[in-house]
Parts: sequence; structure tokens; C-alpha cells
Amino acid sequence: MMEEWYSKLPALPRNWKDVIVQIAPWLALIFGIIGVLGSLVAVGLLTFLAPFILIGGGIGAASGGVIGAILALVASVLLLLAFPGTRARKISGWNLLFWSEVASVVSTIVALSVGGVVGALIGFYILFQIKSYYK
Repeated sequence: MMEEWYSKLPALPRNWKDVIVQIAPWLALIFGIIGVLGSLVAVGLLTFLAPFILIGGGIGAASGGVIGAILALVASVLLLLAFPGTRARKISGWNLLFWSEVASVVSTIVALSVGGVVGALIGFYILFQIKSYYK
């Protein structure tokens, strides 16, 4: 269904798609590593600070923050798992990139981040532009 929506948008130039497909595996690897490390730190900090947040009456902030950090961790792990598949231009790698983006969207919705949703829309656009490169 999403592929149909994004197919109606203007296509990126072919040379841009070629560049994106070449650097996508490396971006997935780099941002996957950074995301895993950052998410683990965030989960640890939020878990440690949760009792203090609850005492201050921030019940939603404590649970939403931990859930958002866990979802970000899932998205980052999916990026790492996508590296070999995207490097070999397999559709399984593209699928992992897609599900990583879905997890990121859910994470940003939990965090109530409008900028994250806009970024996800752009991310999905780019993903569907390069899907034909993966078999």
C-alpha cells in the first residue's frame, strides 16, 4: 500500500539512486552502531532515573522514554542486520531497512516528535525510490 502512495511522487534522478544504493549499507552500519550504543545508554539512564521521575509525577515521561529508547534500540539492531543484505543488494536487506524505519516511526510517535515523523516520510520516500535495486 505504501509503495503505491510513494510511486505517485516524482522519481529521484537515476544517478542519485545509484549513489544512495552504494552508501546505504555503510550508513546502516554506522547509524546502527551509533543507535545501539545511544539506545543502551538511554535505556540505562531512564531506568535509573525512572523512580525519581515517578516521584516527581512524570509517570508518562518515564514509561514513554523507556519504551521509545527500546524501540530505537530495535530500529538500530535492524539497521545492523540490514548491512549484509543491502551490501549484497538483496530484498531481505531492503526489508530490514523498511522495518527499521517503521520501528523509528513508532519510537518518534511514542516520543511525540513531529520532526521524526517528517523525517520518516522522507526516509520511506527514499526507501521506495531504491527498492527496484534489490532482488
